[in-house]
Amino acid sequence: MSFRQIVGLLAHAVLGICLFSGVICSARSEADFLEPELAFQFSSRQIAPDKIEVTYLIADGYYMYRERFRFDAMGARLGEPEFPKGVVHFDETFQKNVETYRKRITVVIPVISVDKTKPAWTFTARGQGCSDQGLCYAPIDSRLTFDAGSFLSGDKPPPISSSSDDSGELKKSLQSGRLILIMPLFLLLGLGLAFTPCVLPMVPILSSIIVGEGAEVSRHRGFILSVSYSLGMAIVYTALGVVSGLLGEGLAAALQNPWVLGSFGLLLVALSLSMFNVYHLQVPAVLQEKLAHISGRQRAGKLAGVFMMGAISALIVGPCVAAPLASALLYISQTRNAFVGGVALFSMAMGMSMPLILVGISAGTLLPKAGRWMESVKQLFGVMMLAMALWLVSPVIPAWTQMLGWVVLLTGYGLFLRRHAGVIPKTLAAVLCLLGLVEFAGLASGGRDVFSPLAQFTGNKPASTVQFARIKSTRELDQALLQAKSQGKAVMLDFYADWCVSCKEMEKWTFPDNRIRPKLDALVLLQADVTNNTDDDQMLLKRFHLFGPPGIIFFNSESTESGRVIGFEKADQFELSLAKFR
Repeated sequence: MSFRQIVGLLAHAVLGICLFSGVICSARSEADFLEPELAFQFSSRQIAPDKIEVTYLIADGYYMYRERFRFDAMGARLGEPEFPKGVVHFDETFQKNVETYRKRITVVIPVISVDKTKPAWTFTARGQGCSDQGLCYAPIDSRLTFDAGSFLSGDKPPPISSSSDDSGELKKSLQSGRLILIMPLFLLLGLGLAFTPCVLPMVPILSSIIVGEGAEVSRHRGFILSVSYSLGMAIVYTALGVVSGLLGEGLAAALQNPWVLGSFGLLLVALSLSMFNVYHLQVPAVLQEKLAHISGRQRAGKLAGVFMMGAISALIVGPCVAAPLASALLYISQTRNAFVGGVALFSMAMGMSMPLILVGISAGTLLPKAGRWMESVKQLFGVMMLAMALWLVSPVIPAWTQMLGWVVLLTGYGLFLRRHAGVIPKTLAAVLCLLGLVEFAGLASGGRDVFSPLAQFTGNKPASTVQFARIKSTRELDQALLQAKSQGKAVMLDFYADWCVSCKEMEKWTFPDNRIRPKLDALVLLQADVTNNTDDDQMLLKRFHLFGPPGIIFFNSESTESGRVIGFEKADQFELSLAKFR
């Protein structure tokens, strides 16, 4: 395959995304209107000691009326708002000329005086808008609380008062619609995600495919295989993301139930058997012949098989919820612009594929090409795929089952390696058998931590877990926030699921950290367990525009959202988030 053919393959992939996005968009009902808070997104901030700024981001196909804006304050006196120039046209709804705004409107409002005998004052903004399809919304009220001490005193203005998170800049880049900016940005973000559980499990799958090429493998051949595999992964990943964004539901939860994970785990076990020469993995001969006939190349069938394997791998691993993914999904859900969001997701997926492509390029030099070593490497990748299968189902099986699985895998492979001559195989065999025995001793003595099986003997017990108050619905959340507000306490709401690996990492490594635990003790800790993806779970996720865990929402002492953390954060980073959002 030449460079021109690779470029052509990429072009067809992008074209496929465009067509897919268009089909999905056209399939939606014309009467499917956005919710008011999505059609007209409100935010506000203090820009000077005596001025605040109000901004509405208006979705495509919607507009807002100038004469319908109202601004009030409790505990402060406001001046005359400064509006930008809008577009004047005759409105059929009101039968008169009206001034309207599209895309975005920013209003500057003077603050004449503030009652400094109170710690804070409340600002209320009212706006009204319509859809081009004929629906006019009822007036929408948005409220914020500002610190009275920072106004009319010359103090430095505080940051944006509405909820903020690390994905804010990503949303702005998406809203710009400039693909020349979006594509490289999300490519780099994908590269940053490349060494996370989203991608790393795919490396042994691709490596096993390349190793399976035997003596034929070369840098050029490895590169072609890795590109085919990566395109299959990226297109399916993008399609899942676009569908999830358009539906606005917990697609990740649907892919992470025990039956689906169990099925994919069994698939990985079946694939690993090919590494032990139980059978030879290939596309059916009939399909290979047809593809080879069409392309005129005998290897076309192999490339199609690798492409399909990449698509299956994307389904197996599933999308990880991180800030870039959350931003793209939120953009798609709010604007219904599946093309821009899909291009962003595809660019991110290709960035995530960089390690896979490097594996392919290095195939000619880092992997053995023939002989007994080739069989040993294939067997190693077979064991790695078995380990991946165990890791994949670990969120939905008991801890003792996980430990038993590792005992069998470690000791079994260790005993198998003992048959090989040489210092390195025998040393590795001894280490693996020892690790297996340690896991078995921990399991037999009541240990349930795979990473610390002997903690009960060494005295290095894991730090006690942080205790959260569980909430099951938006009603329970509102009650908890109201109670916290009456006590003047800040709140941290954690979205959790049993199948969420990053959630368990936060629970095990971040929350119990000695630097984090004392800070959490000063907060009201709430947790929404969305494992079962019930209607109440979906309503909670939808309220905060989340597509799945992990996600942490912070509220100040007035029970107003002050920030959020999307994805896993280590203790160092989470300590900064706590200081920023509290």
